[in-house]
Amino acid sequence: MAANRTAATTDPPSLRPFRVEIPDAELADLRGRLARTRWPADSPEPGWGRGVPLPYLRELAEYWRTGYDWRAREAELNAVPQFTTDIDGQTFHFLHRRSPEPGALPLLLCHGWPGSPVDFLLIADALADPRAHGGDPADAFHLVAPSMPGFGFSTPLSGPGWGVHRTAAAFDGLMRRLGHDRYGVHAFDVGSGVADTLRRTVPERLAGVHLALAGSDDMLGVLSAGGTVGVRPGPAFGVDGMGSYQLQSTRPQTLGYGLADSPVAQLAWIVEKFHEWTDPAAELPEDAVDRDQLLTKVTLYWLGALGASTAHFTCESRRELAGLAAVPPGPGNPATAGVPLGVAEFAADPAVRPLVDPDGVTAHWSSFERGGHFPAMEQPELLTADLRAFFAGLRG
Repeated sequence: MAANRTAATTDPPSLRPFRVEIPDAELADLRGRLARTRWPADSPEPGWGRGVPLPYLRELAEYWRTGYDWRAREAELNAVPQFTTDIDGQTFHFLHRRSPEPGALPLLLCHGWPGSPVDFLLIADALADPRAHGGDPADAFHLVAPSMPGFGFSTPLSGPGWGVHRTAAAFDGLMRRLGHDRYGVHAFDVGSGVADTLRRTVPERLAGVHLALAGSDDMLGVLSAGGTVGVRPGPAFGVDGMGSYQLQSTRPQTLGYGLADSPVAQLAWIVEKFHEWTDPAAELPEDAVDRDQLLTKVTLYWLGALGASTAHFTCESRRELAGLAAVPPGPGNPATAGVPLGVAEFAADPAVRPLVDPDGVTAHWSSFERGGHFPAMEQPELLTADLRAFFAGLRG
């Protein structure tokens, strides 16, 4: 995937301004592959029980080929300042939306899978410039949204070892490089493992950590009062829901061949999760998330051939945590005691606080009757308000 990575002469040498500029030939290749898709027979069982239904996916793929406007989405992406930089031998891409308010709090946004900084575009302006959106300028944030290694434009992977813990160290290094010596963190999905690692390793630099508990019970290990150890898939996944995790965490390279060669395979791999993990009241993925937003996410995965590299991140993170599953709960981690923790619980995970936070260690807990695994895309207003509320007293 081609993009402009040339640094302007006025920029620090460690930061390179970045624009997304996909060649026409790559977009033509995508449309051609979609037109030549070799389709299987439909499932003998109607509905979504065995995967994405054939009629639905065919219609969505045809819209992707003929109706979706990548250039319009590309312009939206390029409206937000973007940079790349090298940390620990790995190239990192990130959005850096500075607030016009001088007292704004830096906020690190950590996405999950299947995700990228694109997940946060709908909340970026309101968080960075609340004055322009009818809010209180005292609630402003300087936003930093990096792509995890192997995600977005943080490619190619420089080598093995890029899991949650190494990524957390790199993200803290990025914040230091940007001059953000004290900052807040918002995260969901595997990004919550990065956030929790930061709580345990650099608590003195964190104003607070806000997690979106969204759609999979995947933060049970993170929020337990005893021995926080990072993200572990929770019971809501079940056997069926763990299928993608098992494949990605054990055979990422084998899986990647099909996802890199077939845009419909990549589309189905992501769309299934938008059906299963979004607001339970949404019948179809586009009932929860705008169809073009969803396809922008999928298009980035396709153009970057990210199926394998994002799965390698899952594999590395699982290896990091493999020895921790048997660790019994302890009395809590003293290092994290001074870092306020906030949680936004969305509709896809109702009433899990007794399981997740039995000792009441969270400083802030909000429950919403709408939303799911991708709250910044599904319920941007709710998430924006909750972030403002949580960090309101933590800016000093």
